[in-house]
Amino acid sequence: MTDAATIFSDFLKQCGGCAVLDGGLATELERHGANLNDPLWSAKCLLNSPHLIRRVHLDYLHAGANIIITASYQATVQGFVSKGLSTVEAESLLKRSVEIACEAREVYNDKTTKGSCDDVAESIGNKRRPILVAASVGSYGAYLADGSEYSGNYGNKVSRQYLKDFHRRRVQILANSGADLIAFETIPNKLEAEAYSELLEEEGVQIPAWFSFNSKDGINVVSGDSIMECASVADSCKQVVAVGINCTPPRFILGLISSMSKV
Repeated sequence: MTDAATIFSDFLKQCGGCAVLDGGLATELERHGANLNDPLWSAKCLLNSPHLIRRVHLDYLHAGANIIITASYQATVQGFVSKGLSTVEAESLLKRSVEIACEAREVYNDKTTKGSCDDVAESIGNKRRPILVAASVGSYGAYLADGSEYSGNYGNKVSRQYLKDFHRRRVQILANSGADLIAFETIPNKLEAEAYSELLEEEGVQIPAWFSFNSKDGINVVSGDSIMECASVADSCKQVVAVGINCTPPRFILGLISSMSKV
């Protein structure tokens, strides 16, 4: 079986050495009229307006994205159950987030294959532009919806094992949903990075993963943990093929990437 690093490396080569990610999902959903004032945030649209999610995915594909990220950042079994859904319904919605993105990719590829798309030329020799679907996993703080995803302060009672148990079922579902990779986004502390890393190993996840951290000072992640230590956690996990930064002031990005590249 081809390992995760090789899969992603081959993809980047097909893209010409670098890949274009999509942009903000929630921003575009709101632009199309979605009301996201809810603890579920963009995942709310999985319940009441999945067509808008598909539309945004398609918009980004038409704009040239090589990777589209699912509407599952704030989607958790626990969060859906708190809204009155059954566990089965909650798990189905997680799978649906990937299905919607895959459907958008299929629609886009069908249009370009049939020549009904006015985009810039897709490729040379009628080869399709490589497109991957990334299943988004938000932090425990994103589920809490109390701002702790931007502080990394979960209190003394939240252990690495607790975080693994919290995320386990969601990761199991998304890893087996047809997504091409898993995107662990806005990781606010080293503890959660360690939990993700161990979880990927324990569950034997075969598809590639990436970790992205957030920072407010350009030196550390928002919890105060060293960005280099967090990057080292990611580097030690064979499933993690890329490490990045998100939800961070742009002026800090270059310095943070430079620091992480030394790991």
